[in-house]
Amino acid sequence: MIKFSEKVSLNQVRLDQILSEIKNDPMGGWYDLPENYDHEELEQIKAAARAINQNSEYLVCIGIGGSYLGHRALIEALAPTSPTKIIYAGNSLSARELQKSLDEIKDADFSINVISKSGTTIEPAIAFKAFKEKLIAKYGEAEASQRIYATTDANKGTLHDEAVAQDYTRFVVPDNIGGRYSVLTAVGLLPLAVAGVDVDELLKGALDFKNHPEPAYQYAFKRDELRRQAYDTEILATFEPSTASFNEWWKQLFGESEGKDGHGIFPASVVYSTDLHSLGQFLQDGRRNLFETILNFPTDDTNAKIVQAVEIAHKAGKIPVLNISPDEYSTKAFGELIYFFELACAISAKLDGVNPFDQPGVETYKAELKKLML
Repeated sequence: MIKFSEKVSLNQVRLDQILSEIKNDPMGGWYDLPENYDHEELEQIKAAARAINQNSEYLVCIGIGGSYLGHRALIEALAPTSPTKIIYAGNSLSARELQKSLDEIKDADFSINVISKSGTTIEPAIAFKAFKEKLIAKYGEAEASQRIYATTDANKGTLHDEAVAQDYTRFVVPDNIGGRYSVLTAVGLLPLAVAGVDVDELLKGALDFKNHPEPAYQYAFKRDELRRQAYDTEILATFEPSTASFNEWWKQLFGESEGKDGHGIFPASVVYSTDLHSLGQFLQDGRRNLFETILNFPTDDTNAKIVQAVEIAHKAGKIPVLNISPDEYSTKAFGELIYFFELACAISAKLDGVNPFDQPGVETYKAELKKLML
């Protein structure tokens, strides 16, 4: 299980109120997901993953933000084995990156998992069009349709309607779970299963943490305490290069959940020891508006000494240092971490008086981009 280094006095009345608000929120479906998962859908996901493994050298995952960051983070961190390589597209508007992905596939067999609630977000829509054309050119329309897996709204939207019309295999983006909280839904589980991650073990880790959530409460209330002391930037520090994308998932989770109405702690991240030789000077001697949260997996003796040295040095430099310690580096532990951070993030945002589940600023950018694209 996960251990948290600080012991904080919890306001139990406020915590109970927040947990009730989260559970009853229209977008709080992730809260009970580990114990209420649709097992029929899970078996369908596993069957689809087996089919993709049998006929595809590549699975192209097309999505942006919460539609790809979570499963990419876990695949890179866990490095599972699979006959199918996962590649990503639709997470930028770079024509160069899109072409690189198209070129990598060459004439290999491939399938597509397009992940979008609406199907109208510009970045994945452009990528989907390009890869669909490549798929049709290689296989013809009938077989191409059998190689497209659409994870989208259950009932409506551009992608939903196309998927129904073209008979794509469909999985659901739940109405009551936002993108950044969706990694344990079909959004994340299909790519993870294709990549060889044990999704049952992942969900088990999430459920185990849900049943022992105290460290998330402590972390959320400690963050609130530091925010009230004018610490407005949090640095998540990891010590494994393979967790770099996990840091990116964490930044979206907290950034989109807390950063609104002039509120929020700015989320940033580092991977040590590499970043000690680039940002280390600032962290040691720069502005004292930041605190550091170390994600401390069990490790070899040398890396353990680096963790210890960082804690000693940064505390001496007047940085508050928090420590989150999973008991192992495993699929189950990452399931625990996903739920740990989702729960702590939702509580933190509520403590700061903002809605953890909307992202009005992102919608503003999308509207402006659509105007310019007309």
